[in-house]
Amino acid sequence: MPSFDTVLEPDLVELRNALDQANKEIGNRFDFKGSSAKVELTEKSAKERELVLYADSDFQIEQVRDVLLSRLAKRNVDVRFLDLTAKPQKLGGDKLKLAVKVKAGIDAEHAKKIQQALKASKLKVQGAIQGDAVRVSGAKRDDLQAAIALLKKEIADLPLTFNNFRE
Repeated sequence: MPSFDTVLEPDLVELRNALDQANKEIGNRFDFKGSSAKVELTEKSAKERELVLYADSDFQIEQVRDVLLSRLAKRNVDVRFLDLTAKPQKLGGDKLKLAVKVKAGIDAEHAKKIQQALKASKLKVQGAIQGDAVRVSGAKRDDLQAAIALLKKEIADLPLTFNNFRE
């Protein structure tokens, strides 16, 4: 029976390349001279990653964020992978830190939303939650391709990718 996996995985190579380019631009820009502005990637586990932005003022941290987002866009990394809702934290002195989570893996709430969208579509496919992915299986390849198109349209707040398209 043909199937595919719906997953949420950022391209880590492109993410690191975008970080390196952003740090290089921050180091070269005149308005960041003499400041502690930078971007770091911290990996807590295989699925938990965080970008940490450092700067000397609120204005500078916004500039660092803008540089990072532009570099991510140029490297074709979807910015929907980033959780930009966090507020900057004060460090010692006038330094600021902004922690931005990198989303990886579909959480239970979005997995159920994907299953409900598949059931409501009346397509002859089934969605099964498997950890942090959703496996969609059906009798025909055409139904699976229609399911991919449906999920891309219905679940617009997540940059879903589709792996392991099997016969």
